[in-house]
Amino acid sequence: MRTFLAALIALSVAGCGDTNVWIPTAPSDQATPAVVAVVKSTISFRVFGNASQVRIRYSTPIDGLTQVVTSLPYTNTFTTVDQSMFLSLEGTPLIYPVILNPFFSVQIVTDGVLFREATANDFTANTLSVSGTWRR
Repeated sequence: MRTFLAALIALSVAGCGDTNVWIPTAPSDQATPAVVAVVKSTISFRVFGNASQVRIRYSTPIDGLTQVVTSLPYTNTFTTVDQSMFLSLEGTPLIYPVILNPFFSVQIVTDGVLFREATANDFTANTLSVSGTWRR
């Protein structure tokens, strides 16, 4: 038992040496994960003209098919991080006031750039429709 106790004391005294901390001066070889920037795009549905009342239908993967009856001008804007999506917009003038020069236009604008447009300048209540697959 004496031998064991002497060995234990000798080992505990030998274990009390200096502690060395190594601070690296160069980056490690491990690759850091790349930070991916999220890019948002703004998409606007715009309908304008001199009709008093219009029916507007638009479709996006986010909202599905939406229909509103409203006065003009009409704008609906949303943002997306998708790389592409199918967009559609329809407008039907329902009532024109007493005017000499009717005008009606539907537009899809992406990031401030005109993507699709349709325009009419007659009194018929025909539906104007624009659609397409937008890609970033």
